[in-house]
Amino acid sequence: MHADGDAPVLSCRGLMAGYGDVAVVRDLDVDVRAGQVVLLAGANGAGKTTTLMTLAGAVPSLGGTVTFTGCRDKAGLDERTRAGMAFVPEERSVFRGLSCRDNLRLGMGDPARALRLFPDLKRRLSVRGGLLSGGEQQMLSLGRALSMRPRLLLADEMSLGLAPLIVARLLRAVRAAADAGCAVLLVEQHVRMALGIADHAIVMQRGRVQIAGPASELAGRLTEIEASYLSQRVR
Repeated sequence: MHADGDAPVLSCRGLMAGYGDVAVVRDLDVDVRAGQVVLLAGANGAGKTTTLMTLAGAVPSLGGTVTFTGCRDKAGLDERTRAGMAFVPEERSVFRGLSCRDNLRLGMGDPARALRLFPDLKRRLSVRGGLLSGGEQQMLSLGRALSMRPRLLLADEMSLGLAPLIVARLLRAVRAAADAGCAVLLVEQHVRMALGIADHAIVMQRGRVQIAGPASELAGRLTEIEASYLSQRVR
């Protein structure tokens, strides 16, 4: 687990993010430390994916600062990946025409480690990525990302369309990665389940932080959090 005094692996201050000249996210401050899972929650359109894409370097920021240890403030996705960041986007990052085995080989990590995390993939190694189930594809994406032992993991809506049992397995793997020293920023729609493995949580509304605090505290405010989802409907 992280110590509160540790320097953040990832930090942003006053982040403004969006597309073109339109800011979707405004004045966002986030710190993610080694050994910590930070949950980013909110309704569709709250700005969660835009935030992750910007912190990953896939989308240029419109203002503020982003600090990832060892990288320039304006570093792009490739530079941040080389510095130890793993990014699991909302769309499952599986090469559909390649076998599960070859998908694992394309990563920068150890395929054997991915199979230890998700042993169900062992019997599917010869199956093309496009023929794997949704849950298997997500285990493949996350397993490949974690097999490189990243310093920072950014994961966006891993559980989209998946059964709760699979979601629980994915979240356990994320928690185990943090316990081994990884810093994790997680966007997750299954808020109740995610709060169970998170250390800190941030609830966004229309591009701004509405609620933030220890995950254990926010778990007791679920009614308030869920009510906030009903009041935000813009992306």
